Amino acid sequence: MAQAPDTIRNIGILAHVDAGKTTLTEQMLFAAGRIRQAGSVDSGTTQTDWLSIERDRGISVRSAQTSLPWRDTLINLIDTPGHVDFAGEVERSLLALDGAVLIISAVEGVQSHTENLWNALCRLHIPVMILINKIDRMGSHAMDIAETLAASLPLPDKDDSRIFIPMQSLTGEESRNCRVLRDETAESRITEAAADLDDDIAERFLMEEDIPWSDISDVIAHATAEMRAVPVYFASAQNAVGITELMDGIISWLPSAADTVTDSLSARVFRIEHDKTMGKIAHVRMYGGSLTARDAVSLQDRIPDADAAERAPEKITQIRKFNGQRYVDIGEVHAGDIAALCGLQSAKIWDVIGSAPAMREFSLANPFLQVKVTPQTDAELIPLVNALRELSEEDPLLDYRWEKTEREILVSITGDIQLEVLRALLQERYNLTVTFSPPSIIYKETPSKEGDGYEAYTMPKPCWAIVKLHFEPLPRGSGVIYNGGNIPSNTCFYKYQTHIRQAFFRSLDQGRLGWEVTDFKATLSYAEHHTIHTHPLDFFTATPMAVMNGLHRTGTTLLEPILAVRIKSGTEHLGKIISDITMMRGEFDEPVIRGDAMTLEALLPAATSLDYPVRLAAQSGGRAIFSSRFHGYREVDLALGRTSPRRGIDPLDRAKWILQARGAIQQTD
Repeated sequence: MAQAPDTIRNIGILAHVDAGKTTLTEQMLFAAGRIRQAGSVDSGTTQTDWLSIERDRGISVRSAQTSLPWRDTLINLIDTPGHVDFAGEVERSLLALDGAVLIISAVEGVQSHTENLWNALCRLHIPVMILINKIDRMGSHAMDIAETLAASLPLPDKDDSRIFIPMQSLTGEESRNCRVLRDETAESRITEAAADLDDDIAERFLMEEDIPWSDISDVIAHATAEMRAVPVYFASAQNAVGITELMDGIISWLPSAADTVTDSLSARVFRIEHDKTMGKIAHVRMYGGSLTARDAVSLQDRIPDADAAERAPEKITQIRKFNGQRYVDIGEVHAGDIAALCGLQSAKIWDVIGSAPAMREFSLANPFLQVKVTPQTDAELIPLVNALRELSEEDPLLDYRWEKTEREILVSITGDIQLEVLRALLQERYNLTVTFSPPSIIYKETPSKEGDGYEAYTMPKPCWAIVKLHFEPLPRGSGVIYNGGNIPSNTCFYKYQTHIRQAFFRSLDQGRLGWEVTDFKATLSYAEHHTIHTHPLDFFTATPMAVMNGLHRTGTTLLEPILAVRIKSGTEHLGKIISDITMMRGEFDEPVIRGDAMTLEALLPAATSLDYPVRLAAQSGGRAIFSSRFHGYREVDLALGRTSPRRGIDPLDRAKWILQARGAIQQTD
C-alpha cells in the first residue's frame, strides 16, 4: 500500500565534518527498530558508511539514503558528507529534500562549512531544524551556542528574519549523565517565541490566557515551513540522548512531501551510481504520479531544448529502496517518495521524468584545482578514461577531460581528501593504480569591457550564417546571462537561434587566456540565415568565431579563486600570521582576541595559500586551527596568474576552423 505524501518526510542530515551526522543516523535507525544495534563510525559498522575508504577513515564521502518509520510517518533520510571536499554530494542531495537537520557541535560551535550549508538551505528555501550535538563532551557550551545562533548564522537576504527557538533545557552538560527535557523554562521560551510569530498568540499571551499546546504547535510548524522559525534541539548522539525528541520534532515541524506534490507524473534524478549487475541506477525524488517496474519512461534534460533529439523511452527493470548499501525491491514508487530506478542507462543527474518540478539550484561546491591523472601502464589509459567517464556521471563536478593530442587526462577537484578517495575508488572498483600530478589552480576569465563579436560565414559556398553578439561585463559571481534578443524568424529561423545559444555556451570553455569565460551578459543583437545556402550546422561553425572575435575586441581579465579562511591560534602567533597573510596577497579583518586566544578571518588567493595549513601547523606546533571555504573569484594581474594552452583549433584561426568544421581537418581535441 502506497504511503500518503502527507505522512512522508524527505529529510537531509547536514553538518561540518565530525559533528556526528552518521552517528545520529545510526541512533535514529535503532530508535525506529530498523537495526538491532546502533553501529559505530570508529569500528566501521554503520549502515550509511559502507565504502572501504569511509570505514577506514571514519568519514562520509558519499551521500547515503535510508528510510525509517516513526509514529505513522515515513522518514526518508539522506546522510550527507561533512567534509568540504565532498560538498558536491550535498549539493545534489538538496534536490530531493523537503527539510533538513543542520548539526552543530556543542564544542566547536558554528564552523566555516556550517555557514556554507546554512546559506545553501536559505537560498533554496528549505525549512531547517538545528541539532546541537555532543552536549556530553568536555568544553560543551550548547546553550550559549543556541542563544547566539542569530549572530552566528546571519541570513543571506537582509530583508529576511528568523527566530531560533531552543525547544529544550539541559542538565548535566559535559558528562555522560547529560539529559534534555522540556521543563517550564523551555515551555515559557517556546510560548514567547510563538507570540513573536503570531498576533493572535501574542494577544492571548499578554492577556495571560492558557494557550493550548496544539495552538502553539500549529504556529511553530507553519512558521518553520515558511522559514520564519528554526526549532533548536540538543543531543548526545553517542549516548543516545535526545534522539526520540529530535525525531518527534522532525515530524512535528518540518513539512511533509504533500506540500510539493503535483497532479501529473513528475520526478527528478538527483543521484547516479553504478551496479555491476544492473548497470546505471538513477535515484529519483517523486513529485507526482507513480512508477512501476517495467514502465517505459522518457528522460528529459533539466532545461528543455526544443531542438535537441528526443531521447528514446527506456524500460525500468527494477525499483529499489535503499538502506545504506542494502536495498529491497519495492516494485513501485509513488508521489512524495524517494527510490532508485534501474534500467535507465541514459540517465544523468538533474534529468526529469514527466513534467519538470520547480528548479532549485545553488552552487555549494566549486572545484578550483585540477590534476593530471596518469595510469600505471599505457595499456590502462583507455580503461582509465572509461572509469573516469563513469565516475563523472556520478559526480559531474569531476569534469574529467581527455586531451587526445597530449594523451593527458585532467580532472577538477576541491582538495587532497577528494584525491585520496578518487585513488581508492579507481583501485577498488576498477583495479586501476594511478598517480596524480600536484594540483594546479583553475583560473577563469571575463570580458574587460563592453563590446561586440561578429562573424559573417558566407564563403566558401554552400554556407550562410551571420551572427552578432553584444557583450557586457557583470559583477563577480554573476555567471553568464544569455539574451536571445528579438530576431524575427524570417531573418533567422528560430531553430538556428537555438543553435546559436547552444554553440555560444559551448564556446565559453576556453577564452583568450585559455580559461572558462564567466561573469558577463551576451545579447544576440543580429542573426541571419539564407533560405538556399544555409546548412543546418552553419551556426555551430559561425558562433564560436563570433564569440572569440568579441573576446578579442573586449580583451579579457584573469580571475583567480579566493578562499575565506578562519584561523584560531594563540596570540603569540598573531604577528607572524598577519605577516604571512600579507605576503600571500591576502586581506584580513580585525582579529577577535579573548585572553590568550585569537580568531582571525581573512581572504586568501588559493594560488598562494595551498600549502599554508601545513606551514601554519609547523610554526604553531600543531596548535593553530585553520579552516577554509571557497569565497569566489576576483581579478588578478596576468603576471601573478597564468594562461592555459589552447586545446584544439582556435576559432580566430578562421581558415583552419572552417576546414575542421567541414571535415577537411581532423578534430584534435
